[in-house]
Amino acid sequence: MDAKVRIVLSDDHPVVRKGLKLSIEEDESFDVIGEAGDGEAAWSLVQKLDPDLALLDVEMPKMSGLEVAGKIREAGLRTRIIFLSFHKDEDILRAALKAGGNGYLLKDSAIQEIPAAIRAVLAGEQYLSTAIALQLLQSKQEPREPLLANLTPAEQRILSLISEGLSSKEIGAELSIHYRTVENHRTNICRKLNIEGANALLRFAVQNKRIIAG
Repeated sequence: MDAKVRIVLSDDHPVVRKGLKLSIEEDESFDVIGEAGDGEAAWSLVQKLDPDLALLDVEMPKMSGLEVAGKIREAGLRTRIIFLSFHKDEDILRAALKAGGNGYLLKDSAIQEIPAAIRAVLAGEQYLSTAIALQLLQSKQEPREPLLANLTPAEQRILSLISEGLSSKEIGAELSIHYRTVENHRTNICRKLNIEGANALLRFAVQNKRIIAG
């Protein structure tokens, strides 16, 4: 991207806003052009500045982030939305996505994940904090331990090598198969585990390394 990504940041906690702004602007292609401490101010800034992206705290005084998102969508604005929240509650997540959210970040990991989240959302992908994505995935598994039950032995072996940080070409060399075959396996693994998004499989593999290793 040649032009800077223009971002409005809203959160009713000044310390949270400061930390997020510093993390965002470490990337020189991102520019926080406005900050708000309540929902009404956030909506006013979005209307005035027409940002590429709005970071909205789910719970804010005067107007919630969900209400601001609703107004953005009703107005037909192009602004993409990432919600910020302390909550892992799936009902709140569903409400946020239904309101038009393109991403959902937990505040306890937002500073680390915000650059990747912004890039993913601007690329047209949905982004969920790693912790909540894993929570959703595990909630679909009954019981949790057979997490890999639907994977073939070859897919389990490849997932194990992914958890070690190996690329598709490195895995292909390790298993003496073409790297495109590895890519096909990766696609099947993502489908079976309901994993979506850039680098999501790698994050899953690393965070579940103990289970994968057996």
